[in-house]
This record gives sequence, C-alpha cells and structure tokens, in this order.
Amino acid sequence: MKEKPTVEVLNDVVIRFAGDSGDGMQLTGSLFSDVSAILGNQISTFPNYPAEIRAPQGSLGGVSSFQVRIGTTGVYTPGDYADVLVAMNPSALKVNVKNIKSNAVIIIDESAFDDMGLKKGEFTTKNPFVELGLTHTEVLSVRITEMTKESLKDFDMDVKAMDRSKNMFALGLILWLYNKNIAPAEELLRKKFSKKPSILEANLKVLTDGYNYGHNTHASVKTYRVEGTAQAPGHYTEVSGNQATALGLVAAAEKAGIQLFLGSYPITPATDILHELAKLKPLGVKTMQAEDEIAGISTAIGASYAGALGVTSTSGPGLALKSEALGFAVMAELPLVLIDVMRGGPSTGLPTKSEQTDLLQALYGRNGESPLVVLAATTPSDCFDSAFEACKIALEHMTPVVLLTDAYLGNGASAWRIPQFSEYPDIQPHYVEKFYKDETPWTAYMRDPETFVRYWAIPGQEGYTHRVGGLEKDSQTGAISTDPRNHSRMVGYRKQKIEKIANNIPLLEEIGDSDAEVIVVGWGSTYGHILTAVEQIRKAGRKIAMAHFKYINPLPLNTEEVIRSHKKVIVVEQNTGQFAAYLGGMLEGLDLYKFNKVEGQPLKVAELADYLLHILDGEIIKNGGM
Repeated sequence: MKEKPTVEVLNDVVIRFAGDSGDGMQLTGSLFSDVSAILGNQISTFPNYPAEIRAPQGSLGGVSSFQVRIGTTGVYTPGDYADVLVAMNPSALKVNVKNIKSNAVIIIDESAFDDMGLKKGEFTTKNPFVELGLTHTEVLSVRITEMTKESLKDFDMDVKAMDRSKNMFALGLILWLYNKNIAPAEELLRKKFSKKPSILEANLKVLTDGYNYGHNTHASVKTYRVEGTAQAPGHYTEVSGNQATALGLVAAAEKAGIQLFLGSYPITPATDILHELAKLKPLGVKTMQAEDEIAGISTAIGASYAGALGVTSTSGPGLALKSEALGFAVMAELPLVLIDVMRGGPSTGLPTKSEQTDLLQALYGRNGESPLVVLAATTPSDCFDSAFEACKIALEHMTPVVLLTDAYLGNGASAWRIPQFSEYPDIQPHYVEKFYKDETPWTAYMRDPETFVRYWAIPGQEGYTHRVGGLEKDSQTGAISTDPRNHSRMVGYRKQKIEKIANNIPLLEEIGDSDAEVIVVGWGSTYGHILTAVEQIRKAGRKIAMAHFKYINPLPLNTEEVIRSHKKVIVVEQNTGQFAAYLGGMLEGLDLYKFNKVEGQPLKVAELADYLLHILDGEIIKNGGM
C-alpha cells in the first residue's frame, strides 16, 4: 500500500509554464492564476512570448512561457526564479533553464523528449538534464501527449485537435501538485468555451484526467499547499494591466458624464486596450481602428474637440509618430489621454518585451515648449486607477495626458477587488457655461485666473462659436497672433497650467525608515520589485527608505523635501537613467546612484537587493545593474 503523500505548506511559490507557441501555455498559466485568486491567493503573473508570428514548431525561437507567483501574503512580483517548471518540449527546458531554481521541480512531457525533439532543442546528447547541469532538480516525467490522446480516444477529434488539449492535462497535474480544488478551473472553462461544447467537453475530460493522474499514479510524491487569506468583502477577479486600463477609461467617462472615444492603431503590446473597449459598445463606448498611428490620435483629438473624452493607445514607435498631433493638442489645449504601453526599442526593437525607455520621449518628444502631464501606472490593477486619474486631469485641466504602462504591466495580471463606483470622485470637465463667471464676453483662450485652465466650449452651442488650432492665438481675442509678447505670455500660461496641477495630486509617499541614510527611488512598473527588495533588507534589520513616483510631470509638491532628507538617492529603472536625469535636472545637486537594466525582462529582486546592500555597506558603485 502506498504511503500517504506529504503535504508541505508554503508561503509562496513560483511556477513557470513553458512550451511551443501553439501549446497554450498562456491559457494554462492564466487559468491556474485565476483559480489561485479565486481560492484567496495573492498572485502576480508574467507572460513571455516571442515576437514572431509562429517560429518552427519545437524550436528554441518558438518557446512561449507564463510565470505566476502565488502566495499567502506579500506577492508584489512574479518572482525571480521558478520553483516549478512545466516544460512541454526540450526547447522549453533549454530556454528556461536560466529562469529556475537549482532545486526546482521539473515536469516534462516525456512524449516530446524523443530524438526529433532533442534535435530541435539543439541538444548534443540523449540526456538533456545532465547536459544542462540540472543535477539537483526533481524531474517528474509524464507522457502528457500520449495520455491526452488516450483520454480523448472516444471523441471525434483528429490528432492535431487532440494535441491542442494537452495543456489541460498539464494544468490538472499542477492543480493536484498544489492541492488546488479543480472545480473553479472547470467553471472557468465552461465560461470560456460556452459556445464550443465539443471543445469544452474535451478540455474538461483531459483536465480531470491530468488531475486524477497525480492523485492515483504519484500518490507518494510530495505535494504542496499555499494557503489563501481572508479577503475583504467584494467581488474579485484576475485582471491584466491592459484590461484594467480599458475599464478605468470607461469609469472616468461615466463619472464625467461624457462619451468615451478611442482612436487607435493596433500595435504590440497595446492592442488589447482596443480589443477590450471594442467589446463595450453597449456602454456607449466608441472605438475606431484607424489606418495608422497619426490617424488614430487625430480622430481622438477630433472627438475631444466635439465634446467627448478622446483617447488613443500605442507603444513607443507609435508615440513617435503621434508626436506632432500631440503637440497640436497641447497648443489647442484640448483634453486628450494617450496611453503608451512601452516595449523594448529603439525602432521596432523588442515588440513583446518590456522596458521603461519612453520616459524622455513622453516628457519632451515634441517641438517647441510643449508641456503636458505624464503619469506612470505601478501595477496591473493600478492601471485602472491611473487611467481614471489621467482622464480626470485631462478633462478638468484641459491638457493632454500621457499615461505610461509597459508590456510587463499590460500583459501581466494580479488579483483585483472590483471597486465600488461610489468610491471614486466625480469628474468636472472645465465647461465654459459652468465655470466662466466673468462679465467680459468669452473668447476661446480665456482661462481660469487661478489654475490657468482654458474653458471648454462644445461646438454647436449658441454663443460659443470659436476656433482652436496649431497656430498661436491671442490670449484675449483667440485670433491668430505672432506678437512676441503674446507668444511669451501663452508659453508661460501653458507651462504654469501644468505646474499648478501639482496642487491637485497626492503627496509623494515615503515607505520604510524616514531616518535612513539611503532612499530608493523608482517609477512605474518597478514598484513591486523595489518594494520587495526594500522589505527584505528591512526585515534583515537594516534601515532603508523608498519613494515611488506615479506622478512624473508635474512632480508631487513634497518631492524635494522627501528626496533631500536622505544622504544617498538610488534611482532604479529599466533604462539607462532617464528618470535619474530628469530628477537631477529638477532638483539640482543630488548625489545620485543608479541601478539600470535594459534587457526586456523584469528586474531580479535578488540582484537589486544585493546592490542596495553594497551601498548600505558604504561601497561606492554609482552605476549598478548594467
């Protein structure tokens, strides 16, 4: 009789699903993440896939992966290295060997590790584990492909269709390994394939057989459990950054009482925002897939002029193309939200990888003195709040707003408690009929004397005939003007309008030890990695502080106070030092240390923590990470 399996309780675990692009690893990882979130775990995910439409099957270039970290508490990143690797073929093993722990559990599809598979993976021996130096890993070899075919032998399916279900066998096996209830996964499949009953039944059968295989065949293998935590009452879901961004835009339009219009051109990794909003036509959302990036932003500007909330979405190459029209929106002083889901560059660069390399382009990538607001989301779920805030600022301050996310946030996901609509503030567009109180007849470029915000007149309203445009206008009459003093005055107005927005944004929050010598500064998507590293160091008894920027232009009012209260300032970012240069320019005389990575991959918490400890120990390493 077999022994009862040992169950080890863990605080967190990192699992990486890897296989060919056609093996369904993104779906498998997403379903496991959803199940974990439903069962009360905190989650953080990192999808990683090639830019090629379809590399040769089984090749090194065709490997796609999905990493998820699930935990009881303190899950801010998808983890540095995986505790478990599911490798559906030899190439998946070879590509991901650098992403797993030395004592990892490796589950392989034994069916794929034949001579042909090893050849495609460019192995030179018959033993890939010895060849890769994997001497301390625990390998669970399962004939996943063959067992999937056996599971579906009574279904009217061809071999190719059967192969597409093998990812469900792997999912069932992982659910068993981590003592997860299979019921939520079954329910998720029913929702996903509700209109494809034959595919649904096949996937449910294979999922159950994979789950039962673990229970019945490997009952003596150690399994694991990651406890969930009690959640605040409410509705929870897994949400990606792009989904959250789309929903934040809709919420803002609803709060403002105006129509949402998205004019966009498909570009990786931002296209999902267009896809998500296109589904919401019943809510009054209008989307237009334009013929190019320039047309996308131009239609959004036209929508804003007509009284809608104009939005456009893109990535780095598209932001470059939109720069002239973005400058036009600055000059016309129209509300506009531009979402830049950053990716590796320059040029077309690394379409499916993530960097923070568009910051200076967002801040300064236009001709002339062209100030606008720049925000950066910090987590996938924060993309909702950031999108909402971007819209609120644009509508209430009559300015374009650039919201920076990136591929890591846009494609990644976290558990999200769906907020109550009543928790969010009303949005008051700066309409002329509501806010203009002067007895002097209104003209198009008159503005609030306190905030310098131009009044918004919607075309078609009696008494508010006007024109805006890219040519400089007289500050009083709204007519075209080339007068030097007027131009200087208008440049000043547009600059001060953005600066005064600092009075309406939250103060910079300082995390950690306010009396620490060292403060770690970041912005955007590095939030979770920096926070994890700082928490690890503080738990070890060392003093350190952290400040993370969501509002980049303008900076929070207390920025200088927070930063200058520490002797050493370490700026961490996924570029060669763009925010460090910007911050150093805004606050002169800072003694800055920099930790930079430009690899298209998320930061490694262990590398960052090691660098921070060196600085805490008094070592002078001005530039780390590269």
